[in-house]
Amino acid sequence: MKKASSPENSRQADIVPLKDSIKALLKVYRLQGKLNEVTVVANWEKVMGKAVALKTKEIYVSNGKLFVRLTSAPLKHELVMAKTRVLELINAAVGETVVKEVVFL
Repeated sequence: MKKASSPENSRQADIVPLKDSIKALLKVYRLQGKLNEVTVVANWEKVMGKAVALKTKEIYVSNGKLFVRLTSAPLKHELVMAKTRVLELINAAVGETVVKEVVFL
């Protein structure tokens, strides 16, 4: 004999994992793109290393471009030569294509 549906059983059917709820919230308010940009800036030191981070004066994302102001001309030259690798590392850290171009200032 089956039990009648109780309020407790129906509540369990309504349970949604917090991760899914947050993703839905970010999608509804169109915040995922901005969150990804902030993640890129926050992970710069982890992705590029402490030595590069120490010589980074300013970093920001605008319209899919990552702008990085450096204090070392030799480092700037080296990073310009490895631009595609830097782009791959940054997007891999976020998990999706956030940055389409890197500009070293």
